[in-house]
Amino acid sequence: MAQMRKPFEERNKNTALYALSIIIGTVALSYGSVPLYKTICQQTGWGGQPIKSAAHGSPETEGDIAAKLTPITSSRRLRITFAGSTSDILPWKFSPQQREVRVLPGETALAFYTATNQSKEEDIIGVATYSVTPAQVAPYFSKIQCFCFEEQRLNKGETVDMPVFFYIDPEFLKDPNMKGIDTITLNYTFFKAKYDKNGHLAPVPMPH
Repeated sequence: MAQMRKPFEERNKNTALYALSIIIGTVALSYGSVPLYKTICQQTGWGGQPIKSAAHGSPETEGDIAAKLTPITSSRRLRITFAGSTSDILPWKFSPQQREVRVLPGETALAFYTATNQSKEEDIIGVATYSVTPAQVAPYFSKIQCFCFEEQRLNKGETVDMPVFFYIDPEFLKDPNMKGIDTITLNYTFFKAKYDKNGHLAPVPMPH
């Protein structure tokens, strides 16, 4: 029996190490994204809150992360649905490639969005924000890797795929406020952005 379990243990360990390497590599980006996030909220009126992830929280050991990335097989599967939209002044088509996935808490999942710059005249920079519904699930929705708050420059007519690598923190199961929640929606909204005179990336204000 021990020999049968060993391949699964190795696979879980490799998954945890991969996730850890991504998390460490994105810590600087996560903290650097805070000013941009605030700017987007102020200029667009978007009122969502950033989702807590390992990169935003207190330092965690490899063992902590490995424990969170162990699927809880005794749990019900959660239905994760996806939505996408763009601001009125961004001529992009942006949508999820899949309508939904079903995951166990602690199980990693990979989803994709597709973005197309429909402008025939100019290359355009876009920046995405995100939110989770129901809102109380946000602290347990951990994104290991995504395209939010990063510059996404699309040439005129260009189409790109954008991945989201995530998991639901197993602590979700211990929170009584999560009882009865079986469906979670991850929503991204893209805004048109440009660099200001100081070289800072900022969203283009909506016309009044």
